[in-house]
Amino acid sequence: MASEVDDCIIVGAGPAGLTAAIYLARYHLSIRLFDCGTSRASWIPTSHNHAGFPEGIHGQDLLDRMLRQAELYGAVREPKRVTDLAREAGSFRVTCGDEHYLARSVLLATGVVNNRPEGIDDQLHDEAMARGLIRYCPVCDGYEVTDKRVGVIGTGTHGTAEAQFIRTYTRDITLISPHGDHDLDDECSAKLDDAGIKRVAGPCGGFAIENGQFALDTAEGRLAFDSVYPALGSVVRSGLAEKVGAKLGEGGCILTDDHQETSVRGLFAAGDVVKGLDQISHAMGEAGVAATTIRNHLAKERPLRR
Repeated sequence: MASEVDDCIIVGAGPAGLTAAIYLARYHLSIRLFDCGTSRASWIPTSHNHAGFPEGIHGQDLLDRMLRQAELYGAVREPKRVTDLAREAGSFRVTCGDEHYLARSVLLATGVVNNRPEGIDDQLHDEAMARGLIRYCPVCDGYEVTDKRVGVIGTGTHGTAEAQFIRTYTRDITLISPHGDHDLDDECSAKLDDAGIKRVAGPCGGFAIENGQFALDTAEGRLAFDSVYPALGSVVRSGLAEKVGAKLGEGGCILTDDHQETSVRGLFAAGDVVKGLDQISHAMGEAGVAATTIRNHLAKERPLRR
């Protein structure tokens, strides 16, 4: 058990966690930054909607720049997976395997994990992502599929909504059911018909990169697309918040107040793990608010003076 008590432990070193580390380190607070290295931002081949980079920037390059900035002020990213979180005598006990740490406050920036199509191996998935053949965020990169041939793997209201959103950029869209026939009510069917979005039954499989496109088998034969969007939902990594009794919302997102504090005093959350836009700029803004609130709460407990 660690004897010292840190001012804040940040869990996750994606855009939210790194922004918080920059702020908190510049506030001259004692912090730890734990990260298991699975930020979704690292997948981004080139982000074109992040302000300040008119030529675009690779997601991992952005993370590297942010980490270097945090390190200038003394922050250290520790490659550790947090396995448990508990309240202990007015502090938080953060567990990483057989190591334990204490903190006056905790900021969770653990993000979410996208559900991938079944049957796609990691190497193919990563190559297709790097080449823009698989995409997960039409808010981020819908512009890049303008007038392209696009497949959306999904069904129901979620698949319908994603296909409709992408219809803003191209008219050549096919909604592919991941398992057998589509699960579409009359309202969804009417919306797809009105937008001219084609529907194809599944199951889908046999994924491959062919002639510069992403190809897959469907109930109507083999199809190929310039880009494919899996609209299969995601898993919110809010388990640590749940362990200490923080309130969760729809889909498991952590509920916070306007200052990013959860229902557990001293526990904060920012980024995709909180219900919101799932955008880097939004995550960074939340992290700045959370870090400043953490600083102000700590200042009420004891003077923060040089």
